[in-house]
Amino acid sequence: MIMIAVAFLLAMILCLLFGVPYIDFLKKKMIGQYVKDCAPENHAKKQGTPTTGGVFIILAIIIASIITLLLAQRFDTEAIIILITLLFYTFAGFQDDFIKIKGHANDGLSARGKLLRQIAIALLPTMYVVMTGKGGCEFSILSYSFNLSWFYPIFAVFIITGASNAYNLTDGLDGLAASTGVFAFIGCSLIALFSGHPQVAIVAAAVAGALFGFLRYNKPKAQVFMGDTGSLAIGGLLGTLAVMGKFEFLLIFLGGIFVMETLSVIIQVFSFKTTGKRVFKMAPIHHHFELCGWGEKKVVLVFAIASALLSIVALVLFYLTIRGIL
Repeated sequence: MIMIAVAFLLAMILCLLFGVPYIDFLKKKMIGQYVKDCAPENHAKKQGTPTTGGVFIILAIIIASIITLLLAQRFDTEAIIILITLLFYTFAGFQDDFIKIKGHANDGLSARGKLLRQIAIALLPTMYVVMTGKGGCEFSILSYSFNLSWFYPIFAVFIITGASNAYNLTDGLDGLAASTGVFAFIGCSLIALFSGHPQVAIVAAAVAGALFGFLRYNKPKAQVFMGDTGSLAIGGLLGTLAVMGKFEFLLIFLGGIFVMETLSVIIQVFSFKTTGKRVFKMAPIHHHFELCGWGEKKVVLVFAIASALLSIVALVLFYLTIRGIL
């Protein structure tokens, strides 16, 4: 538990320290966000806000994770795979942000190009889990385990890629992805710790700490956005940790907000294509609440509280499972 606290605090401090010079650099280079015309009207003021803040978030996560893992004597192959996966997702997200910045628009990589990169990266932790037999092809729902055999790699890649995209969709309001992510990764860290996956627990704690520190710069009115550099990477890491820690089912609750955001988009697209009508005023669903008259701060606060409650649900389910009650 001490190493979890060390990872959290170290990542938070590093993120706070890295933030100031990096944001100043972005402002000098005039590297800012471009807002879509279809976004709510009050988002126009966000035009030009520095982006790619994910760079210093990820840097803080990696440094804090490595230091803590070394102190805990847990810096092994599993930890290296997790961190390499995070780096690869960061590069993919940065490429997307770079294209947007260079093209002075909000259209980066094509949807197909982004998805193919996400799938290719997800294969790394998936193959590691399968080939090392750490959990093998087992998938557990509470106390019930199922051997998915050859289907498990597909399932794992889907989880990692889905988490990456879901978190990316959530990153649409100042502080939303960071605040909801803090609670998701704290829950992830505690579950991993008590289920015997210390490497996963330490990295998850580092992510929670870095996101908490990032809120200093990303809370409304945001000084910087994490961009796809951060959101694709952090979402992909959440899925990776769930696969490595063998708590894929609990990810439904830990990432409940991200699941809801994704479902709102799927429902909106399906409804419009089949009936010509929209279920929500705008998707993802955080924009729907904005258009219903909720202020940005209210949406972020309510979603953050919901994320905290969902993480508690995940922890309770985990506790009941290990106690043999469920």
